[in-house]
Amino acid sequence: MTLVRSALCWLFFIAAAHAETVMIKNVTIHTLGPLGTITNGAVLIEDGIIGGFGIDVEVPANTRVIITEAGVVTPGIYDPYSYLGIEEINLVEETVDGRQSGSRFTASFDVVPAINPRSTLLPISRIEGITHAMAAPQPEWSDAHLISGLGAVINLGGTDDYLVKGGAALFVQLGEGGAASVHGSRSAAVLALREALEDARDYDRHRNAYDEGRRRDYSVGRYDLEALQGVLNREIPIVVSVNRASDIELVLELAEQEDLWLIVNGGAEAWMVADRLDAAGVAVILDPTRNLPEHFESLNATLQSAARLHEAGVKIAFSISDSHNSRNLRQLAGNAVANGLPWIEGLRAITATPASLYGPEDGIGVLQIGRPANLVVWSGDPLEVTTYPSHVFIDGESMSMQSRQTLLRDRYMELDDDTPPAYRPIQ
Repeated sequence: MTLVRSALCWLFFIAAAHAETVMIKNVTIHTLGPLGTITNGAVLIEDGIIGGFGIDVEVPANTRVIITEAGVVTPGIYDPYSYLGIEEINLVEETVDGRQSGSRFTASFDVVPAINPRSTLLPISRIEGITHAMAAPQPEWSDAHLISGLGAVINLGGTDDYLVKGGAALFVQLGEGGAASVHGSRSAAVLALREALEDARDYDRHRNAYDEGRRRDYSVGRYDLEALQGVLNREIPIVVSVNRASDIELVLELAEQEDLWLIVNGGAEAWMVADRLDAAGVAVILDPTRNLPEHFESLNATLQSAARLHEAGVKIAFSISDSHNSRNLRQLAGNAVANGLPWIEGLRAITATPASLYGPEDGIGVLQIGRPANLVVWSGDPLEVTTYPSHVFIDGESMSMQSRQTLLRDRYMELDDDTPPAYRPIQ
């Protein structure tokens, strides 16, 4: 076997990671790629990539064979809006690195330097089938943060090569959150965003004059002006958190006028303007279980939201927008299916679609021959809450199925041992 990665050191265990040849047999394979679904098939993982799948795949020598009983293989789950790696305990400020106070930096606030690949939350999410996530900066409603900053795509495979793409998207809040961030109204928030974009354009056209002090003061600083160039050049998307239908219409108009690559996050009332979203080719990240009028901007939230958006042709991806509960994404998808979304689209909304939102990524979200093997082996239907992964592969490496929670469970599960739990060895 070829050693492809150094030992993974987690807080509570150490496991060596090696590339190996693996054959997974007797499984239903949802590739979400050109080959669709393969029943009673096999998957070959060789040198970190998918070597083939089907019913008659040849097994190379020295292959580890995994035989399941009516198992299911899918691409790894991808959370398109999370705080994984940049937040450990949300009520302990010292462990929250995705949010800033003050207004010195906005668009240039980048989460990458703060990402902790040894976070205990990563293996907790990984053993539930999460292989990739967008680590997004968190909005700060009360301290003038209309623009939250730049997010990064990460994999949950360990301490090496965990960063897939830094500066992958710019995150902004409008609607109620945007109004609160500028201590004004929705109109003030939109004006502030327009001004920042226009200042960035002016800066790009007159860099020499800016360096010589011959331009007016801008609404944001130099680092922010530089960061906004990626949005203006359509190199990265701008992810705008909005919920009310009229706010979504407004941001669609803004994106058209400013020629922006737009993604809508939240979208509680997005189904009401689904045709306009489809016409604009704008994707929506949403929680399909959100159906309560918790704010005035979400009075029309409904459990049928995902089904209605899909029916209108809108690309949808699911997220719970959290650090601790990415593992519940498949439950969100199952609920969306129970409320009218086709099953395969529920799976797509937590795998292939989120993987495509921030630009195409090789071997993420779909299973294809010759691409990196990022996949999960399930005991049954992955959208059922009683189903669990038996194996998780990231870039072809078999991941440990241990986490802090499983270690604590095992440590305290045996109640007939007289030795105090604190003195029992961790297995």
